[in-house]
Amino acid sequence: MAKTTKTAAVQEVPASYVPALKKVYKEEIVAKLMKEFGYSTVMQCPKLVKITINEGVGDATGDKKLVETAAQELSIITGQKAVITHSRKDISNFKLRKGMPIGTKVTLRDVKMYEFLERLIRVSLPRIRDFNGISEKMDGKGNYTLGIKEQIIFPEIDIDKISKILGMEITFVTTARTDAEAHALLKAFGLPFKKNNN
Repeated sequence: MAKTTKTAAVQEVPASYVPALKKVYKEEIVAKLMKEFGYSTVMQCPKLVKITINEGVGDATGDKKLVETAAQELSIITGQKAVITHSRKDISNFKLRKGMPIGTKVTLRDVKMYEFLERLIRVSLPRIRDFNGISEKMDGKGNYTLGIKEQIIFPEIDIDKISKILGMEITFVTTARTDAEAHALLKAFGLPFKKNNN
């Protein structure tokens, strides 16, 4: 079968392709959660719906190129084109005017979501210096936000080429009705929560 351009070929995903963590969810996690929470049907099991990554660029008010660079880096990290976010109102204390670029974000679903999650768990988080797990604090609505202080934990980023160290917030949006269910789901995927010392 003839392939199109080199760029398109990289982005194409065979229809039969199923990410490893999606298989794990269907074959292992669902059964585990059904047993743990006593669900009567598979439909009651919480699912990971999307992962959003937000990167604020505070210095962007003085240098718009910083936001463009941050968007490029986030696109490389996630494998999906990042969009630039803009301020919604004027804030004089921060020299912000409505409509100014202030950050970048990506929303990942399905294949790209599972692939990013696997790279995050297996490659990126272990690269954090003195890493001892992530906070267990959920948002009360079955979602979880993880703060990352430096984008250089992602191997896709060349530390010699970055212009600024940037942090980001990674939010895991689930269908879980409680924090306990969301925690169990994300832990089953392999998110390394800190051990509870209580």
